[in-house]
Amino acid sequence: MHALLRRSQGDWPFPARRSPFYYGWVIAAVSTLGFIMSIPGQTMGMAVFADAFMEAFGLSRTELSTAYLLGTTGSALFLTQAGRLFDRWGARALTVLSALLLGTALLAISTFDHLIAALTEATGLPPLPVAFVLMLLGFFAIRFSGQGVLTSASRNVLLLWFQRRRGLISGVRGVFVSFAFASAPAALALLTGAVGWRGALWVLAALVGGAFALLAAVTLRDRPEACGLAVDGGPAAPAGPEGDAAPSPTSPSDGKPSALGAVRRSPLFWVYASALALHAFFGTAVTFHVAALFEEAGRTRAEAFAYFLPQAGISVVVNLLASAWADRSALKPVLLLMLGAFFLGALGVLGLASPLGYGALLLGFGVGGGLWGVLSNLAFVRLFGTAALGEISGLNTALSVFASALGPLAFALAQDTFGTLGSAAYGCAALSAALWFWALRLPQPEDRPDS
Repeated sequence: MHALLRRSQGDWPFPARRSPFYYGWVIAAVSTLGFIMSIPGQTMGMAVFADAFMEAFGLSRTELSTAYLLGTTGSALFLTQAGRLFDRWGARALTVLSALLLGTALLAISTFDHLIAALTEATGLPPLPVAFVLMLLGFFAIRFSGQGVLTSASRNVLLLWFQRRRGLISGVRGVFVSFAFASAPAALALLTGAVGWRGALWVLAALVGGAFALLAAVTLRDRPEACGLAVDGGPAAPAGPEGDAAPSPTSPSDGKPSALGAVRRSPLFWVYASALALHAFFGTAVTFHVAALFEEAGRTRAEAFAYFLPQAGISVVVNLLASAWADRSALKPVLLLMLGAFFLGALGVLGLASPLGYGALLLGFGVGGGLWGVLSNLAFVRLFGTAALGEISGLNTALSVFASALGPLAFALAQDTFGTLGSAAYGCAALSAALWFWALRLPQPEDRPDS
């Protein structure tokens, strides 16, 4: 096992430095594909299968949603440990393993109806608890491997190959990822209609756990130094004893490397992580309940689903512009603008019945989502360097995944308590405002653009 991991961290199976162009561009392409391949583990990917799962496994919507909540929450508890594996094993090993796990989990879920029947007959247990436990485990596996590890590893590996243009290149990746995520529900619905829910899971498992895992194993490299290259394609680093460049845990302009314990004590980490988690909390809740929110406001379901396309368009444009700008400036203004946009989005939810409210929702989540993409890519590598990047981003991902699990439930509880789903937006507006004032007052001397 140790020998295999060591081999995966080297320049294998072909020397990347012989590429006719800087190999970082190959890493950028595979990083983008990694995000797209995580779709089966994202909320929008699984939502397409919800009705089929309820019918096939005999679960109600509440029971399926509860299994999803518990599986998502459980997966968040292990993401910091997964981040440590990124720092120890490297991007290639963790990307391949997470893709294999996601593909295996999709295959397993495709057999759950047969497995429920077999376990019920063998144990004498009622079908409901068996189905619930199996779906909880299935959701845990796909959320951990897809939304958690595969997404985080795909994000981090790109940051190790580029420095001066991190923001711009991450923003370009965000264009492809945003459009893939926005079109995924419709594409998955067509696939399910053509081959059925089970066949669709098989196709996704083959793509993620087969084709992409193989592609990542062959093409990914952990760091440019391991290939005799330098970050951004500059002069080659000095070679190590075995011909590969000596690895460098961080570069001087990345900021000083920080262990996770020190990062946990840093107010800077918590203000950025809290702001990113707010996006997960609020955005997932609105996405999950979008049809009901629009119906509460007297709008149609067609309007609810049509909202995502212009919102994604605004997000892509903002992400590209802000990513290029962030390469030459501090991130604090981006953080303040993002929180202000979330506040505007909350007002949009509260006033959704009017054209002005709809516009506020569209602009708030479009701008906020675009700026969120900038900060999720750049904040922690800029503030804390690359030495413990996997561990730090793992903790941040765990917080965001946990928040994404709580958001839909919080809106549902608001409906039970106050009579409307939209009433939860008051709390989201208050959180946005509180974080905005905290971010405004908090000095950020460590934040500086790469040079």
